[in-house]
Amino acid sequence: MNAIRRSVRSAVSQVFLNKVNLLKMRIGTHNGTFHCDEVLACFLLRQLPEYKDAEIIRTRDASVLAECDVVVDVGGEYDPSKQHYDHHQRSFVESFHSLCPEKPWVTKLSSAGLIYLHFGRKVLAQLTQLKQDDAQLEVLYNKMYENFVEEVDAVDNGISQCEGEARYSITTTLSSRVSNLNPHWNSKDQDTEEGFHKAVTLVGDEFKDRMDYFLKAWLPAREIVQKAVQTRYQVDPSGEIILLAQGGCPWKEHLFALEKEMKVDVPIKFVLYADQNGHWRVQCVPAGLNTFQNRLSILEEWRGVRDEALSELSGIPDCIFVHASGFIGGNKTQEGVLEMAKRTLQTAPKPLLNN
Repeated sequence: MNAIRRSVRSAVSQVFLNKVNLLKMRIGTHNGTFHCDEVLACFLLRQLPEYKDAEIIRTRDASVLAECDVVVDVGGEYDPSKQHYDHHQRSFVESFHSLCPEKPWVTKLSSAGLIYLHFGRKVLAQLTQLKQDDAQLEVLYNKMYENFVEEVDAVDNGISQCEGEARYSITTTLSSRVSNLNPHWNSKDQDTEEGFHKAVTLVGDEFKDRMDYFLKAWLPAREIVQKAVQTRYQVDPSGEIILLAQGGCPWKEHLFALEKEMKVDVPIKFVLYADQNGHWRVQCVPAGLNTFQNRLSILEEWRGVRDEALSELSGIPDCIFVHASGFIGGNKTQEGVLEMAKRTLQTAPKPLLNN
């Protein structure tokens, strides 16, 4: 009798498990050698409540993929209405810009970029608890694509970072580390399942780590820069000098973006902030993010001069230094660096007025 009961319980349990498996969401992707794009795509999907416990089915069998709830990087079709997100078909030429014209990025999308484009905001909202209508969410969404996902798209699609042959090799990118988790070509064991799941963990940890930095350090810096831009006329009537309430924060990228968003008519030339020693710095705003040229450099005759010699030369007390290239200077007081900036502005060429 006990044996019969155990048999019945086993049968009931199996029926229950079968029903659970039928209800379980399935993410389909290709088997064999794996790449960073589908690994990231799978990780992103599993951050959403509906795919949290989804099984990842790795196959190229069309009949099996047809049973999956979402398919990434395989199947030869991009059709969001079917939840199909492949980019390998000859007809696929989509970029973020082509699908969302308000976004600037023209790099061809991989499965990672496609999933991020369609689900990225929901993923970030889920991981950060930011509300969907929070302006910071959109800023974070843009930043994570530009500084994480786009690289994966470009590498997977074989898009060079620059023209010509590179002078040296970079072999420690996320995509290369994922690739290295595949079995060696001459390994007796060619099973890729274990390496794939290691890759999901690797990519997921790095995505969350980068997101955490942008959320907790980069976004708060934006607020500091925004306040500084808003109050710039309280610092100097020219509006060309801003004062950061907290030094050491990353300000350049935020400043360029905010000048456009806030329609700043006169470009800002100098940024003032306190350093870690309690002294003050005046730093020139560069002409662009990737250049060492400044909108206006500190006075040439001050460059490379230090301490009392600089104070005597400039007539400004408590000077510490001006860098030989003229991009930054120091003074013991806030008043001192402000005066250094003002004096430099006074010598700047004035724009010609139209008659």
